[in-house]
Amino acid sequence: MNAAKGTKRVHVRPDPEPPAREPRTSGEAVRRATGRDREEWFALLDAWGAAGREHREIAAWIMGEHGVGNWWAQTLTVDYEQARGMRAPGGSRDGTFAAGASKTVAVPVQRLFEAFVDTKLRSRWLPGAVMRERTSQPSRSARFDWEDGATRVYVGFSAKGEARSQAALLHERLPDAQAARQAKAYWRERMAALKALLER
Repeated sequence: MNAAKGTKRVHVRPDPEPPAREPRTSGEAVRRATGRDREEWFALLDAWGAAGREHREIAAWIMGEHGVGNWWAQTLTVDYEQARGMRAPGGSRDGTFAAGASKTVAVPVQRLFEAFVDTKLRSRWLPGAVMRERTSQPSRSARFDWEDGATRVYVGFSAKGEARSQAALLHERLPDAQAARQAKAYWRERMAALKALLER
């Protein structure tokens, strides 16, 4: 992935075998939040026929039929899809990958939002990158086409107080796990630069 023009590429040798995926949350946390552990959920989902259904349908069923909140429903759906080979670890069901990064910055949320949508300000912490805004909701979210438009960047914003806010970024539609690793490292570095710029 060419994260930005002029950015040094780092060669990452692919793993000979995909590493076993460790759940993002502990089994005890799943049981405490949802009333069942993963294996119980997977058995329920198998019996319902989830292996032949779309991601949204599975998550909606977990929420609607079992009263589980959206975050946990999404988490369980991804865990199930990966456990049943419907989704590669770190990947989407369409075969693409995503990479995320987040940063809390000591500025109001409006200022953090502007750092992404104002092209002049953005160029100060993201030099050489081409991002074309697709949609945005002031101080809440923004979506961009990245570089040639083959991949997309989504950013969600949240206020953590009057002068403290967080940006959570997801770079989507990456072609493979190596591109996702490179993107993750790139965005961590750039978000650190963003924080340094805004807090100066």
